[in-house]
Amino acid sequence: MSESGPATQRVAADADVIVVGAGPAGSTTAYYLAQSGLSVLLLEKTRFPREKVCGDGLTPRAVKELLAMGVDLGAPGWVRNKGLRVVGGGRSFELDWPELQSFPDFGLVRTRQDFDQILADNAVKGGVTLLEGVNVAGPVLDERSGHVVGVRAQNGEVYRSRVVVAADGNSTRLSLAMGLHKRADRPMGVAVRTYYTSPRHDDDYLEIWLELWDGDRLLPGYGWIFGVGDGTANVGLGLLNTSESFKNIDYRDLVRRWVRHMPPDWGFTEENRTTPIRGAALPMAFNRQPHYTRGLVLVGDSGGMINPFNGEGIAYAMETGRIAADTIATALARPTPAQRERTLRAYPGILKDAYGGYFTLGRLFVEAIGKPGVMGFITRHTLPHPGLMRFAMKLLANLTDPRSGDASDRIINALSKVTPPA
Repeated sequence: MSESGPATQRVAADADVIVVGAGPAGSTTAYYLAQSGLSVLLLEKTRFPREKVCGDGLTPRAVKELLAMGVDLGAPGWVRNKGLRVVGGGRSFELDWPELQSFPDFGLVRTRQDFDQILADNAVKGGVTLLEGVNVAGPVLDERSGHVVGVRAQNGEVYRSRVVVAADGNSTRLSLAMGLHKRADRPMGVAVRTYYTSPRHDDDYLEIWLELWDGDRLLPGYGWIFGVGDGTANVGLGLLNTSESFKNIDYRDLVRRWVRHMPPDWGFTEENRTTPIRGAALPMAFNRQPHYTRGLVLVGDSGGMINPFNGEGIAYAMETGRIAADTIATALARPTPAQRERTLRAYPGILKDAYGGYFTLGRLFVEAIGKPGVMGFITRHTLPHPGLMRFAMKLLANLTDPRSGDASDRIINALSKVTPPA
């Protein structure tokens, strides 16, 4: 999986930094690296437009990152929402996104069919060189130091750089080639979704169903209905491996059985289904570590940076991309190799400081709801209390103000700080 070159040979780099994977993490990393003045090569194995399994819903955390990169959210195709509609225990009510100084007060929906391309195009406008159809097979290593000094594509072409960023998703060939394997003590989820032609395509709220029944068993996870605004709705399920029945579920059949109980006028029928029911893994809570090793930096799903509370990945992909870019730019500005290496090695600690305690809380949460009866208890006793639901929304969506927040913000922030990092 790796290729070595003579340690004494000085090879001119194709770029200061190579980013492998042009998803939200990769394109964000590349954008900020280019903004810092570095030359950046962004390698994408497919060609745009391309589909990715996702709920397509973007919380205010993700919106904040899009605004920071200057993405035009007033352009056609962006569907705004006010908050969440929560359904469970025979109840349904709406929760607006919290009004915070740190985040905008609206969410968005945009399908991954063109969302990723929008971010990649934004990176290119910022000075990034994007190469599509380049399937990276593995890293190129310096034979003396063992550091990553580039990547090799399946067609044999070699691209060299000073640092390589693995933004190649859950399967992350680069991380595996460097000996970074998944941790068994971290939760894993699965998302399964499809699209239906439906009058529910235009909705001011992201609708979340807290109860997923498989026969008489309540499963750990949730269902969603997100209006896409184009005549279709994204309908799907997010499930966790903390349930004993996780491996024995036919997820696609579960989607069909779940929507069968929906009101007929919503149109969630086989005749109105516009795409196959597809699924994808959700690597959570830093399930692959360390996030830096020997010239390779991990961002987004490659490092398991999905929020275990709610399965949100895009916001954390973009945030960790921004953090990684700042770390890399700082490191490459250092005058000596030792100083550069020391700066890069600080990256995992920066991530743990930012998310470690919160992700540990999320791990405890998903372990708890995997036990029979716990999810039902939470649904029964939380939904009737709007104050508790607002607190739960802030906790599960990680939406708080760090300093000027209310009592619920202070409680959540304090819990995240005192909990051991993931």
